[in-house]
Amino acid sequence: MKKLENMLERQLNKEHAVNYPDFDSMWDRVEQAAHAASLRVGTTEAASPRRSRNWRRITVAASLSALLAAAPVYAAIQYDWGNLLRDREGVQAALDQNLGQQLGQSISRDGVTLTLRTAIVDENRTVILYSLDVGKRADQEFWNVKGLSLKDEKGNSSEGQYSYQQWDEKNQRYNGYFESDWTSKSEEAKVTLTAAAVQSFTQTEQELSLDSGSSALQTFQIGQEGMQSLEVQPFTQSDGKLLLSSAVIFAEPEAKEWTYPMIVAYKGGTQVNSLSGGTFGAPGDNGEYTMKQYFKTAEVPKGQTAYKLQYTKLKHSIAGPWSFDLQLSKKQMESGTIKTALNLPLEPGDTMNTIESMVVTPTQIRVSVRVKNNKFPRIPYVKVKLEAGGKTIEGMQYRSKEDDPKLMTFSFERPSDLVIDKQTPLTFIGSYKVTVHEDDKSPLQLTNISAHKQTLIRTTGGYPVKWTYYMQGSDLFVETQSDDDRFGGVNQTHINLGKDRILGRPVTSNFDGDGNNKAIDVYKNFKGTEASIYMFYYTTDEPEKETRVQLQP
Repeated sequence: MKKLENMLERQLNKEHAVNYPDFDSMWDRVEQAAHAASLRVGTTEAASPRRSRNWRRITVAASLSALLAAAPVYAAIQYDWGNLLRDREGVQAALDQNLGQQLGQSISRDGVTLTLRTAIVDENRTVILYSLDVGKRADQEFWNVKGLSLKDEKGNSSEGQYSYQQWDEKNQRYNGYFESDWTSKSEEAKVTLTAAAVQSFTQTEQELSLDSGSSALQTFQIGQEGMQSLEVQPFTQSDGKLLLSSAVIFAEPEAKEWTYPMIVAYKGGTQVNSLSGGTFGAPGDNGEYTMKQYFKTAEVPKGQTAYKLQYTKLKHSIAGPWSFDLQLSKKQMESGTIKTALNLPLEPGDTMNTIESMVVTPTQIRVSVRVKNNKFPRIPYVKVKLEAGGKTIEGMQYRSKEDDPKLMTFSFERPSDLVIDKQTPLTFIGSYKVTVHEDDKSPLQLTNISAHKQTLIRTTGGYPVKWTYYMQGSDLFVETQSDDDRFGGVNQTHINLGKDRILGRPVTSNFDGDGNNKAIDVYKNFKGTEASIYMFYYTTDEPEKETRVQLQP
């Protein structure tokens, strides 16, 4: 039970890649890094930065419910939230200062009670803390609140960006956290919080007769929890890693919302930890749930390793909507809020990336950067930090808003002991520069394509890049890699130009700044023995590069 609970309460806002198949990380799977890491995932339309596409993380430990309209009442009651707010120090600091708005509203159904405890509302975000009482739990059971959305009086809706919950052993209940980037333009506002359901889950496994030593595509019939079948293709890589590229075909697409399948490996009955950099949940060409997992080859020897498909099983669902009306106020936060309009280049002479504004609240600091590049709307630095009053705070990127996709926002959780006024030194720091290059437009000619691996060396941007191509069954595989680690990697490739262009489907998962420049594309059902292959672009890495921009005073 503890293993399952740890998995479900895992925080969803880490910017680094997580290890798999550690079940503790299960809720982190859909991607990542959606924040500072930029995942290289190909699309059928066009290449995006570093194969970057932000798949929103699925928040199974999330969602809120029902409130009665009430005038704001501020915290006279303190709750012990344990380590629920371990990475939300600014929220905890606000609670410690009695800046939280007391809610105290409950809904009970089928013996389960959801109680809204406290709201924190400022210029940057809205945070709701809640508890969930499910009575007596079964040993292998976990409950969560599903499908949260927030709607204001004008009908504008905002889904939660971060939410999770954890078991409170002392009080025999779940404590939950929900955060949305919605915030009222006035001091007070009426909103509706709605959850689709309250659900319970168990975790289970199904054995797989997977041959990791074969590079052939292997298919397994699942027939459980809406999953029809699983396709797995192993790739033994030159760096001592085993890549399992897989896809789950769902007979019941709605089951994707809770199953979170993953492949786990056991050696001698002990689970083998997979490596960081795995991705989960990106949709395949036909809507499949795709996964990419890496293991150290030496730790999963052929013939000594057993593989299983691990997934979450829905046990019970108390349908909603669980909807509540609430009057929220940010009045208490305004005295500690500083809004600053900025017009500062990210680097000296940079006209493409401009730091536009900063908002400091009692819980958080947000810095917004305007990106003018139409093709690659991102800043060229992988890591961001903020120096504030002698402290260094790690930053996290929020997703761009649909109505303003070129405005990137970075958030910094405010330390509880950090006092900030208009004279406090604040410096924005970007490090590890990744630059996108589109200058290589010449095709690479692949000849005598067969099952035999062939290698070509081509200089790109002054770096030697090795291209390896071969047929495997009816599919053409193209691998790119450079021994120079300052070469960041080749982005998604394609064959031919114009209407005849065929896009390569990425097999590997790579992140900007991860030090791995090897990529594999596959062309399904390729016919012929020759091809002209192009790249959309490539990247170069400067790990030592740093920019510092003083925001105030």
